[in-house]
Amino acid sequence: MLRFALRNLFRQGLRTSLTLAAIAFGVAALIVSGGFFRDLLIQLGEATIHSQTGHLQVAKRGYFTSGAAAPERYRFPDQQHARAIMLAQPGVRDVLARVRFSGLISNGRADWPIIGEGIEPDKETRLGTYLQIVAGRALDDRSRFGVMVGEGVADALKLRPGDHVTLLANTDQGALNSVDLDVLGVFRTYSRDYDARAVRISFEAAKDLLGTDATSVLVASLDRTEDTDSVATALRSRFAGRPVEVKTWVELNDFYEKTVDLYRQQFGILQAIMLVMVLLGVANSVNMSMFERVGEFGTMRALGNRSRHVFGQIVVEGAVLGAIGAALGAGIGIGVALALSAIGIPMPPPPNANLGYVATIRVVPRIVGEACLAGFAAAVIASLVPARRLSRMPVVEALRANV
Repeated sequence: MLRFALRNLFRQGLRTSLTLAAIAFGVAALIVSGGFFRDLLIQLGEATIHSQTGHLQVAKRGYFTSGAAAPERYRFPDQQHARAIMLAQPGVRDVLARVRFSGLISNGRADWPIIGEGIEPDKETRLGTYLQIVAGRALDDRSRFGVMVGEGVADALKLRPGDHVTLLANTDQGALNSVDLDVLGVFRTYSRDYDARAVRISFEAAKDLLGTDATSVLVASLDRTEDTDSVATALRSRFAGRPVEVKTWVELNDFYEKTVDLYRQQFGILQAIMLVMVLLGVANSVNMSMFERVGEFGTMRALGNRSRHVFGQIVVEGAVLGAIGAALGAGIGIGVALALSAIGIPMPPPPNANLGYVATIRVVPRIVGEACLAGFAAAVIASLVPARRLSRMPVVEALRANV
């Protein structure tokens, strides 16, 4: 039956070529669109991790829900012990301390409310590979009295590298304190809202401003983003019984989840349309081919072949057609993905984001397998209706097509 199926398919070269083209196009389109969507999710996630949150954050219990309003109530005094526990966990590359505060920044002419962070500059530079310095330079461990401001803050106060500013904030004891700093750089992250209020200073300057050397959060940088959930689970087990909570970068970024849901809906509709187009195209081609061969199947029935043999022959031809088309589509899709990835696709920033990026098409084995299965299934499903109809057609009626 398989041998006859191959002979029948190659006997009608034009019709077979059109059907194969429809299947291959659909499979290739699914591979390319699926690889593009996967790259978008990965790029957005890496931008989130490496410009702001890190892979994991560990803080005093209650900080992530109430710490924004009163960060001084949720300081992390015993950070050295917690840092040692985190660094001992396999998969953790580095641990960074951050102390957060709210206050005002002034250039002598105007004030602007800010959300500030005291950071370990050199470690943050290693983590923040997606953080863009749009003017000046980044902080380093020698920049005790330097400050980096978000792009929105710089625009609001007309700040440039070299300007002098004053930060005002409440100390942990409730007194108002200030520190004079030099603007070293202006940065941009993936989040426009964050850049509109963000200010970063050295940990030493934050200690002078806030009157404490306690930490707000410990940020973990991992070797692999894929290990985030497993490392988080292990750390939660290690910190069990302590007033500490562990949050992953996904849990810390509601914006990311909403953006992913938006893109998933858009690409889900696109892929559904592609599948319908493939199914209709293949069904049209298969139906035309089968009904041109009505007399042939009538002759088979007249020579003693049973209805189930005719039905099986048509379905096998559809399956062979689907397998060949899926293989061709996989080759075309992977080739297009590699070619576009080598060139790069410049993309605008996602909604409410500042960072554009260069997209690639990722070749994901699961997506390739699903696309091939869809192409194969489309050909088989498209052959079922004509197979059923032709196998039940009266022999005399089918033989009339030979006249």
